[in-house]
Amino acid sequence: MALIAPRMTAALPPEDAGKLQRALAGGNDITVFVDGTVHRLTPQARDAVVDILSRFSRGEAVTVSSVEEMLTTSQAAELAGISHTYLRNMTDRGEIPVEYRGTHRRIRLAAIMAWLDRQKKLDQQEKPAQA
Repeated sequence: MALIAPRMTAALPPEDAGKLQRALAGGNDITVFVDGTVHRLTPQARDAVVDILSRFSRGEAVTVSSVEEMLTTSQAAELAGISHTYLRNMTDRGEIPVEYRGTHRRIRLAAIMAWLDRQKKLDQQEKPAQA
């Protein structure tokens, strides 16, 4: 599964950074317009946008990237409703992709969700055949 590559944006010129810094000094209420439509950001998204803008206002370059949630094998097994041993065996067979952090296995949340989706589809295909 490919992640979107990080995007780096160069620092603002000092004059623009100064203007942005003065604008942010008044508070952290951010209004976002997309194609002329106003969107109110959730507090979490607002904080992220303010953080990025604050960094620009200090003349810093900014890199934006996404992070996928990584699960331990115990967390992944619990989410999938299967035993830890069964999950480890599936990772050994390559049925579920695994990454290692040192000697510890880590599984992407998206990989477990995809496996659960495949299991659900298989179950739905078997039910009509059994009827």
